[in-house]
Amino acid sequence: MKIYTKTGDKGTTALYGGSRVPKHHLRIECYGTVDELNSYIGLIRDQEIDNNTKEALVKIQDELFTLGAMLATPKEKEILKNGKERLNIPKINSEYIEYLEAQMDQMNDELPPMTHFILPGGHQTVSFCHITRCVCRRAERLCAALNDEEDIDNNILMYLNRLSDYLFVLARKLTKDLQANEVKWIPNKL
Repeated sequence: MKIYTKTGDKGTTALYGGSRVPKHHLRIECYGTVDELNSYIGLIRDQEIDNNTKEALVKIQDELFTLGAMLATPKEKEILKNGKERLNIPKINSEYIEYLEAQMDQMNDELPPMTHFILPGGHQTVSFCHITRCVCRRAERLCAALNDEEDIDNNILMYLNRLSDYLFVLARKLTKDLQANEVKWIPNKL
């Protein structure tokens, strides 16, 4: 597989199905941000964390590739002329979302209840989680904007919403695992 094709040299790129759009198209911003999100999850996975979390993060990274492929396929190009789906992969569905919820429930069972907002930080690994959560929220906002322009699978929006929640809970879990301080946000009174 050749890495450079030169087909994007004039500022356009191809979607699945062959249509070309500008590289600044909202759809490209969406799956480009999902790719950025996936890279940050890889950064978290490369930290000194427990193997169960690493395995969950690999699963999530795989699912984000699927989500990106779904975003790269316009609705009108999803079905081939022979009636088969263009993407011959399992799509993001409610099971993927339920997995994230189950992971959060399991982590939350071992954490003290939240009484305040929490300031990002306390440990480099925890900070990586918060940065990743912010990138996830940006991906979600972009996908919501795309959905306003053209229908996308609602499971994409639900998955990104749940994943940002998962990353927040993961930050709290890693704070505990790494014996870091969770700094509560207590507004200064003037």
